[in-house]
Amino acid sequence: MPSSHMIQIGDSALNFSLKDQNDRTFDLLEHAGKRILLSFHPLAWTGPCAGQMQSLEDTRPELESHNTLAVGLSVDSVPCKKAWADSLEIVHTRLLSDFWPHGKVAQQFGVFRDANGFSERSNILIDEHQKVVFTKVYPIHSVPDIQEVISFLQTL
Repeated sequence: MPSSHMIQIGDSALNFSLKDQNDRTFDLLEHAGKRILLSFHPLAWTGPCAGQMQSLEDTRPELESHNTLAVGLSVDSVPCKKAWADSLEIVHTRLLSDFWPHGKVAQQFGVFRDANGFSERSNILIDEHQKVVFTKVYPIHSVPDIQEVISFLQTL
């Protein structure tokens, strides 16, 4: 179940900084003027999570055509993210490490599963002005349909 404190449509997204799989810092506010899709996944090295991240990589050009940058987030460490991205041949999509403080960004957005120590499988779309415009939590063992997000972007 999603947290009762999950960020809501219309809320402002608070800034955060996380390292990606290449140990580069991703700062949310540095991307003001773009839409940002935060695609939270529980853990690397699982089939549904791999499918979710590969869908971001595969649809990157289409997302970019809607002024949208998609990033994947999980509690896995930077070295883990690097090995996983290499194994999946993900070269353009930034996979962010919410490792320490453990799950802080997932907690900030209200999608951290305390009982499991990882995030919900969820998509949160932030607009060019740092406002949340789309949120959805998916069944933990499913792969979110990225076309659902693209269809939503087409309505903006």
